[in-house]
Amino acid sequence: AKRTTDATGLVVAPGFIDLLGQSEYAVLVDPRAASKITEAITTEITGEGSSIAPTNERQIAEGEDVWKHYGVRPDWTDLEGYFRAFEKARPAINLGTLVGAGGVRDLVVGKENRPATPEEQAQMEALVDTAMQQGAFGLSTSLQYVPGRFASTAELVGLAKVAAKYGGVYFTHQRSEQREIDASMDEVMTIAREAQIPANIWHFKTACRENWGRMPEMLAKVAAARAAGLDVAVNQYPWPAAMNSLVANLPPWAQEGGTDATLARLKDPATRAKIKAAMRSDDPSWENQFRCSGGAEGVLVGGVLDPKAASASGKTIAQLAKERGVDPEDALFDLLIADHLNPSNILFIMDDKDVETALADPFVAFCTDSGAGALDGILAEPGSHPRGWGSAARILGTYVREKKLLSLEAAVRKMTSLPAIRAGLQARGILRAGMKADLVLFDPETVGTRATYTDPNHYADGIPYVAVNGQLVVDGGKITDARPGVVLR
Repeated sequence: AKRTTDATGLVVAPGFIDLLGQSEYAVLVDPRAASKITEAITTEITGEGSSIAPTNERQIAEGEDVWKHYGVRPDWTDLEGYFRAFEKARPAINLGTLVGAGGVRDLVVGKENRPATPEEQAQMEALVDTAMQQGAFGLSTSLQYVPGRFASTAELVGLAKVAAKYGGVYFTHQRSEQREIDASMDEVMTIAREAQIPANIWHFKTACRENWGRMPEMLAKVAAARAAGLDVAVNQYPWPAAMNSLVANLPPWAQEGGTDATLARLKDPATRAKIKAAMRSDDPSWENQFRCSGGAEGVLVGGVLDPKAASASGKTIAQLAKERGVDPEDALFDLLIADHLNPSNILFIMDDKDVETALADPFVAFCTDSGAGALDGILAEPGSHPRGWGSAARILGTYVREKKLLSLEAAVRKMTSLPAIRAGLQARGILRAGMKADLVLFDPETVGTRATYTDPNHYADGIPYVAVNGQLVVDGGKITDARPGVVLR
């Protein structure tokens, strides 16, 4: 060894594996992946529903607001091209991705609510096949959102069979985390069974107050499926609030056709009134997250791209409505128009007890569902979720040390070997001679997070050393210049 580090009092563990990292674009903007490596995340699996590739010029043009804001415009259309961009950027973390069925559907069918034709189904399957050959870990879906919501179970089974042919996995943001969760879980099991593919449910939750307390029942469904021979598991982040795009508060029909069509509806008084009525209704046919969050008080504005609208970040929709003297829905609509549908939001839709029940289950792995941030540079913007800064540290500090909800060994397994198994990663996730040297040394007495919903931007505490592929990316608590991350295929 060229160097020996005194690890007295520290825990040595494999680097943590984030099963929904969301940093595929962020690492091109800032390759340090600072908020991730400082909480010992050394590897990400990503690609929720609409992956970084395949893509085309139409889809790239739709993201122009983001590319201009962050200064990196995609110059690729397939996974191989993205991997070249990743290697050129030299990020600090390892990254593998799934191929998103929603993105593939958008490429071939568009954002319309209709079945794919047999010819379109064949085109989509060919795109998945190419992505798998180029290194995708499997197929992903995000079935709450447009256009993934418009895909039938049969369509998804067909795509999943292609991934299964290559030994791939199936990860899903399932169709419902709310009142239709039973049927949604059945769909996950159907796809796993008919495609003969390992299935994983992302950011598992029982959302909405009427579903609180149902987590044991849902975990029992997973256990029963496993007992019946299906290779099914779930993952979660350890927080009771979710985060997604503010536009997801609109009913699916209002989002159909893409950005311009949605904005036109929001600007038309009659259609706007119809959307408002839909958001206030108790309609089980769609995931009404505005109602699910308890209304305007439960929806906190996250990131906002346009500086002219940035003052809304960190405020609830109720606060915005009061400031402007308008109905809460109108405040939400006006912000969507002002920022071209770009704002994110934090949604208070889960119960702490359900979160803890899932965390204690042995078949629930770890994810953050957030891209990398930083305390400096463009990724230091306000409006992120604390899950992107301190999820691993929260598990170790809050749930292991303070609440004693699970043992240290169980927590480490949840963040290392279990996610490696679920994603199909090789040579990572355990400590053993011959494995890749993704390593973390943390202090079990001080590890934790100061990140909160209103003040998320804090690096984790108590994690002084992190190595990726044998190089220290965090040394003595400081981020180094090392950028040893690799593409995982």
